[in-house]
Amino acid sequence: IAKARKTSIPESLRSCISGGAPLPLKVIKEFEKTFKTTISEGYGLTESTSCVCLNTSGEGYKTGSIGPAAPGVEMKIFDADDRELKPEEVGEIVIRGDVITKGYYNSPDETAEAMRSGWFHTGDLGHMDGDGYFFITDRKKDLIIRGGFNISPREVEEVLYTHEKVLDTAVIGAPDKSQREAVKAFVVLKEGESSSAKEIVDFCREHLSPYKVPRFVEFVDSLPKSATGKVLRKELREGYKDERLIEKDMKV
Repeated sequence: IAKARKTSIPESLRSCISGGAPLPLKVIKEFEKTFKTTISEGYGLTESTSCVCLNTSGEGYKTGSIGPAAPGVEMKIFDADDRELKPEEVGEIVIRGDVITKGYYNSPDETAEAMRSGWFHTGDLGHMDGDGYFFITDRKKDLIIRGGFNISPREVEEVLYTHEKVLDTAVIGAPDKSQREAVKAFVVLKEGESSSAKEIVDFCREHLSPYKVPRFVEFVDSLPKSATGKVLRKELREGYKDERLIEKDMKV
């Protein structure tokens, strides 16, 4: 986006599609403002063989949504007991249809776990609005549980992205001295900027409930990502430390 602002933008550009991982709302809004077009987010999995929903541009477009279910595909939101939830309630996204795999090769236990009640359980958390549009919250396995409360890493990240000095960020659950999960934020600062763990935490306190505020902040030059741009949270959990580290762990 920053490079595009310094160059001419093709007048032929009409719309763009994004997939792989949810985009931060701040990035979506900056992109659409810079390129003067919408960016449509799609959703699909290896198990679905293709995109199962797409937030197409034009009438009905909703910023931050992955859109309604595609023709021939059913999508719902289930709770932990496989009961369908009402609109706006957060739960696991489940799908079914002819495009969904029958199971995992030579893995009956894994197949039984994913294919329950006739639905494929995606492992993604989200909600559906009253118009049937879906919104992704987080991966189920990435959810942070602190003192009986569920904390969405993405919710904390969305707040961090609004900090004027933050370029990129990722949030994980990290054990504290009592071996309970605590919120830890990895932060990449914009070029030429400097900050401190206290500044980041104080900012979060203004926008988040106390239990969601990071207890640890680590500044890095960049985040580990896959070839498709997904943040590799597993590497962060395993103690991501290398030459990109700028500032050691800081507890606030």
